[in-house]
Amino acid sequence: MTNSALLVMDVQRDIVAMADDGSGYVPRLRRAIDGARAAGIPVIYVKIALRPGDPEVSPRNKAMANVVRAGLFTEGAPGTEIHHDIAPQQGDVVVTKRRGSAFSGSDLDLVLRARDIDSLVLTGIATSAVVLSTLWHAIDLDFGLTVLADACLDTDPEVHRFLTEKLFPRWADVVAVEDWLKAVAPR
Repeated sequence: MTNSALLVMDVQRDIVAMADDGSGYVPRLRRAIDGARAAGIPVIYVKIALRPGDPEVSPRNKAMANVVRAGLFTEGAPGTEIHHDIAPQQGDVVVTKRRGSAFSGSDLDLVLRARDIDSLVLTGIATSAVVLSTLWHAIDLDFGLTVLADACLDTDPEVHRFLTEKLFPRWADVVAVEDWLKAVAPR
């Protein structure tokens, strides 16, 4: 028997504003969150936030250096907050990370081990960033993995399609939110 958690990753105000394509992403993610809660599956939010002055960002890290140049994800800035339509509720855990993977520079592994979680359900923005990076990290940590394909979003639809249809199925179960909800619904 597995103990699962739903990870809601990088669904923050500025990120949603940049990536939301009008396809109903946030309401669909909200359904997954509500379904997880109804099934007793813990919801863990992961957000990226950098300390003022960005002491954790090396100029050799091209992706993070670009984030800093754009002035994004400063800890405490309004745009760094989790999107209000999917805001955490009492009892939900919020983990702050400092890099691409939900595990990098965060205490996510500690939270998961403390709760005896051995299986993760991945959602978030962007498919080619936090979802991909976290999936790889979780594989090396021997977690069981499910990716909710339509609860992940990327600014490049073709990259999203390739990852969710071709690459992720090699290492994870990849399903739609509605199919996952049917599988986890309380009976």
